[in-house]
Amino acid sequence: MTRPKRAVAAVCASVLLSTGAFAQTDDRASETNTRAWYMYFGDHPLGDGPWGLHFDGQLRMEGAFARRNQLLLRPGVNFDVSDNFQVSGGYAYIDTQGPEDSPPGFDVPENRFWEQLILRQRLGSTRLVHRYRLEQRFVGNIRDDDAGDGVDYTYVNRFRYFLKGVVPLGSERRYFAAFYNELMIGFGDNVKSNIFDQNRSYAAFGIRTGTNESFEIGYLLQIVQQADGALIQYNHTFQLAFFSSRPVG
Repeated sequence: MTRPKRAVAAVCASVLLSTGAFAQTDDRASETNTRAWYMYFGDHPLGDGPWGLHFDGQLRMEGAFARRNQLLLRPGVNFDVSDNFQVSGGYAYIDTQGPEDSPPGFDVPENRFWEQLILRQRLGSTRLVHRYRLEQRFVGNIRDDDAGDGVDYTYVNRFRYFLKGVVPLGSERRYFAAFYNELMIGFGDNVKSNIFDQNRSYAAFGIRTGTNESFEIGYLLQIVQQADGALIQYNHTFQLAFFSSRPVG
């Protein structure tokens, strides 16, 4: 097996393993949705040193532009231990819009702290990225008796494992294919039997527009288990992402 094929196989194996994490034979309800995510990812070195700034912002829509589903803002700080090992940490704010028939102000907020390790490796011309992330989530719950005027918070821990492969297309390496799978597991006192949170499987076409910039356009299958375990969502998601690693200063 060639090295690029091994890289794709590794991502596919991650998909299969994560699928087993939530496969059950019960009669839980399910629903299918269409989504579109428009995203910016920036990892910006500060001069020539090991420190850098991270920021990603994501606008997640129902349909292509039908209605906002979520807004995510995630700033952070990076530290490069070596060329292939990075540690990061930061804060994230997520605002999820309530159901279409909900009263004004029924958006669900979440405040989150996160820490992660990123390991990079090469298999020939193929790049692999392993990301291990811990999150401390304060998830908002709208109080029904206030009709959206008050919010309680539930504390939940979550672990995420992300494996991405990037395969160049052509000798110039301007174009590439990208694949990833990410599994998310909840844990802690407020997570009972339903530790599976969600899984994301992704495939995309990419183009490098400069030394430090690239775009990806792709498809994501997001499988989400609601906190009570009674509903599984299958979200078929269009993604458009811009990546930048332009240095600051």
